[in-house]
Amino acid sequence: MSRSSELFTAAQAHIPGGVNSPVRAFRAVGGEPIFFKRGEGAYLIDADDRRFIDYVCSWGPLVLGHAHPEVIDAVVETARSGLSFGTPTEVEIALADKVVEIMPSIEKVRMVSSGTEATMSALRLARGFTGRDRIVKFEGCYHGHGDSLLVKAGSGALTLGVPPSPGVPASLAEHTLTLSFNDADQVHEVFSEMGDSIAAIIVAPVAGNMNCVLPEPGFLEALRAVCDAHGTVLIFDEVMTGFRVGLAGAQAHYGVNPDLTTLGKVIGGGMPVGAFGGRADIMDHIAPDGPVYQAGTLSGNPVAMTAGLTTLNVITSQSDFYPRLSQRTAALIDGIQEAGRAAGIPIAANQAGTMFGLFFTDIPKVGSFTDVMACDTARFSAFFRAMLTEGIYLAPSAFEVGFLSAAHGDAEIEATIEAARKALRTL
Repeated sequence: MSRSSELFTAAQAHIPGGVNSPVRAFRAVGGEPIFFKRGEGAYLIDADDRRFIDYVCSWGPLVLGHAHPEVIDAVVETARSGLSFGTPTEVEIALADKVVEIMPSIEKVRMVSSGTEATMSALRLARGFTGRDRIVKFEGCYHGHGDSLLVKAGSGALTLGVPPSPGVPASLAEHTLTLSFNDADQVHEVFSEMGDSIAAIIVAPVAGNMNCVLPEPGFLEALRAVCDAHGTVLIFDEVMTGFRVGLAGAQAHYGVNPDLTTLGKVIGGGMPVGAFGGRADIMDHIAPDGPVYQAGTLSGNPVAMTAGLTTLNVITSQSDFYPRLSQRTAALIDGIQEAGRAAGIPIAANQAGTMFGLFFTDIPKVGSFTDVMACDTARFSAFFRAMLTEGIYLAPSAFEVGFLSAAHGDAEIEATIEAARKALRTL
């Protein structure tokens, strides 16, 4: 029995499902989860000392790669002074200043400890600012496990959402409308009926939890226009896309400024961090300046702030950081698609900066939740397992996006494409 198998058996005794986040359980792809003990640059090393080229990158934050020396040194130095104080620290100011400097729509920012906490807080703020209860979200966009966000679509565009999980009150779900991503006509239909009762639209400008689905031209602009017309707060969930699509996130890439932005991943540099920020007049409604309550004992943790600030400083010191990494991402997906054609297996792909998605489908362009659900998930699962055998670690779900880091060089890209050639020939 492998060490990972032993650890998984032990974990199931006292951890539900043996994991602390469901997608880690490998149930979508079959087999047992791999337990890892170390990361080095573009590689993960598991409990059995096997090396894998990693395209999960801790689900996004490790844009510099695992255990980047400057980040580790800064974190260790900060930790020597203490892990947490529950008080203001100078490094909070530095990271807040850096975020405001980089992100075009953010005037003030509040640090929290997770992406879920950021989206929950942003929605509460939008409701408090507008005095309205309803929110609009989009099918296939995951914004964390807050009650208001674990809501699936009703039977029609004007049907209020229903809770998909026990523990979410139906009365709360009734305030959430779940629409189709990239369907601007549906958005206009809903707002023509009830727009003046909608507090916020929350959207991932690039959907990263139904794999990688890009916004159609004009979709984000339509959301901006309808929010302006009805006094609704537009929230971009850039927990995943912030500092991943490009330095200033998807909002700069697509030229659409939201009212509020939620952040996470990269601004933690691998530590648990989230943030929400935006227009000063909205952010001034947050306690202690305003009546909307939000608090967090570990918010602004100095070790986490240091990891995020150091990561952003390294990124911004290199003018070619994103063009270089985006080119490598394109080379990777082009090579895998070519390997698919050679094996007679059609593979569609989407890319947003350093994020990518692979789809086993003959649909030339995957642009909606419906398109994603029509893909061959069984074939993806087989591909995932074959790539593991070849030493490549992809996200263990056909509905999760992939990431590159600055540590992924030409050698890793070429090795991954060769692994894909071998894997695809077995399918």
